[in-house]
Amino acid sequence: MEACLQEAGDDAAFIAKALGHIARAKGMTQLSNDTGLGRESLYKALSGDGNPSFATILKVTAALGIQLHAQPMRVN
Repeated sequence: MEACLQEAGDDAAFIAKALGHIARAKGMTQLSNDTGLGRESLYKALSGDGNPSFATILKVTAALGIQLHAQPMRVN
């Protein structure tokens, strides 16, 4: 996921799609149970074509055991 965040730049769909791949590998039914979000909603939001809210991203990352963090950008 870290590599995807670095590669994505400002492409939010790329990040959502990467989360979708991780989510499907872990199991969407379990993720749905853990987040309280519907499976179909999760599939759509994490497809790369969806536009998930930041709240959805936070719920999904927490349920997957992924921690987001910020650091200053390098300026050249």
